[in-house]
Amino acid sequence: MECKQEQNLSGCNCTYEPCQRKGICCECIAYHLKSRQLPACCFPAEAEATYDRSFAHFAKLVQAGKI
Repeated sequence: MECKQEQNLSGCNCTYEPCQRKGICCECIAYHLKSRQLPACCFPAEAEATYDRSFAHFAKLVQAGKI
């Protein structure tokens, strides 16, 4: 399957500038899951900006109705 990196970038809200996985979703998801995290696209902008991409942070946001 061909990567649609340019198309994926339009929905990527990652603010970590030196990230080499931007728009390469399969690599991004694998990287974050290996680190027991979720990628930026799972979080609203204000939560993503904290760089706390933990499962616990995601769960708190869900419980607060922010996701």
